[in-house]
Amino acid sequence: MRRLLDGLYDGAAWVAAAFMVGLLAMVLLSIVSRQLNFHLPGTDAYAGYLMAGAGFLSLAHTLKRGEHIRVTLLLQGLQGTARRALEIWALAAACALSALFAVYSVRLAWQSRAFNDISTSNDATPLWIPQLGMAVGAVILAVAFVDELVLELQGRRAAVSSDEALHNE
Repeated sequence: MRRLLDGLYDGAAWVAAAFMVGLLAMVLLSIVSRQLNFHLPGTDAYAGYLMAGAGFLSLAHTLKRGEHIRVTLLLQGLQGTARRALEIWALAAACALSALFAVYSVRLAWQSRAFNDISTSNDATPLWIPQLGMAVGAVILAVAFVDELVLELQGRRAAVSSDEALHNE
């Protein structure tokens, strides 16, 4: 199960990376088209879709690597059972919030498909297509939070130290 979940998070991160490459291609295409005096409609919209998809699909991978911003001011003052209780409460709240976010993201994409909702931009893209990136990313994030909660309840979750969070600054 651990390999399956880690593969899910890594797979979503790889798709997010591919979306970032696509975003770069859209931006470069837009720049080149302006310099050569021709217009490719929709490049700005597609760049936005790819950026949103990349952001949402990378959330779970970022969470599992301990790279999300954590406010540890309260945690630093707690020890033992109180600290673990706060961690469990925070993870349970994150599970609930991310599950709600996932449900409503999937619902939004579903409704956009049902109503044939299209972009108001000149590309006229059916909105459910770019909304899939958000919906899938939100679902994988909810799975990752449940994974973190289960690991914490089992006592197997890797603790993030306060100085470890500084390595990316």
